[in-house]
Amino acid sequence: MPTTETATGACPREVSFDPFDPEYLADPYPELDRLPPVCFAPGLGMWVLTRYADVDAVFRDPQTFSAAIAQDPMFPLTEAARTELGPNFPLPKTMSNADPPVHTRIRRLNLQAFSARRTAALEPRVRAAAEQLIDQLPGDEPFDLVAGLSYPLPAVMIFTLIGFPAEDTELLKSWCGNRMAFSWGHPTPAEQVEIAGNMRRYWDYCAEFVRARIAEPRDDFTSDLVRVHLADPAQVSELEITSVIYGLSFAGHETTTNLTSNAVRRLLEHREQWTALCAEPSLIPNAVEEVLRHDTSVIAWRRITTKPARIGEVDIPAGAKLLLLLGGTGRDPERFADPARFDVHREDAGRHLAFGKGIHFCLGAPLARMEARIVLELLTAAAPDLELVPDQRFDFPPNVSFRGPQQLWLRRSVEVS
Repeated sequence: MPTTETATGACPREVSFDPFDPEYLADPYPELDRLPPVCFAPGLGMWVLTRYADVDAVFRDPQTFSAAIAQDPMFPLTEAARTELGPNFPLPKTMSNADPPVHTRIRRLNLQAFSARRTAALEPRVRAAAEQLIDQLPGDEPFDLVAGLSYPLPAVMIFTLIGFPAEDTELLKSWCGNRMAFSWGHPTPAEQVEIAGNMRRYWDYCAEFVRARIAEPRDDFTSDLVRVHLADPAQVSELEITSVIYGLSFAGHETTTNLTSNAVRRLLEHREQWTALCAEPSLIPNAVEEVLRHDTSVIAWRRITTKPARIGEVDIPAGAKLLLLLGGTGRDPERFADPARFDVHREDAGRHLAFGKGIHFCLGAPLARMEARIVLELLTAAAPDLELVPDQRFDFPPNVSFRGPQQLWLRRSVEVS
């Protein structure tokens, strides 16, 4: 374990920091304000970074700060869980947890497949699906926006992009259910085994799906990668395609679910800003950026040092695990004026780090932004009188990285204007 003494740098503070504490999960921002910019959390065995400039610098230096641990389980797996996972795990590192040159090769192919053309072609389908889901929301009684809209919409859209059959959506969602806890949470030994079984079944489904696309490519994201493989297997292997699809099908919907839910919650908590969007829909794209800054759906991410490094005034040893608190970077007073203030008119809201930076900048950012924008456009037009159900408690899944309410109860205003 790293010590608090360094050879030439300042002595970093050891802090008691527990990202699984119920108070932190409910509202992490007071704790993020308390933490020093660079500190060591012995309970996690990780160095914690909260300052915008430091995290930005880490993202921009992948040679020193490797992404290799980004998807690793936070805590050791039991032997039973490893056995349940089967021989394909650990999976090959391809995107968010890969370093150059593997990352460079796979990302270049994904940029071709995850093209602006394919994303733009999805917009009418996203809008149609969102309209249908919104039409099904009850108008005369409270409803949970997560169950009714913000969870099903991104799941359907990312599965459509990949090419998964619509009739398999519910099965795939059931397998995705607790995967967040496996890599970013603290599951019990019994929960590890249960989740591992679902992960293995999901992997087997993805592997079979990729084999089917190799036999018969179609017009979808998977087939774009398959065509590259068929032309030159050295460019991307069948195993790598399966790993990309497996990872994307999770990351592509959980984060957007959180973004949409966080956006509606924060806007309704600041009623005057919801009203402003209803009156002026052109504010919606910037409102999405302000939500990403103010209450990001990915509150932390991980890196590991490949060599000794200096972060701020602190020397960090090689092999040190870093927890990059993106929630802190969005509230950094050195980067954003009056950072605790939620303001859809904020001119520099888009300078947040919610999608990362540098070579690992999120490929799905345009799709996430589009989905959140469409939901807000439709909701503000169809239900300008929406309000939060009073006195509700917001519960968040206990994990270190992904943050969004598990339920968000809304109702039409009793006093319709």
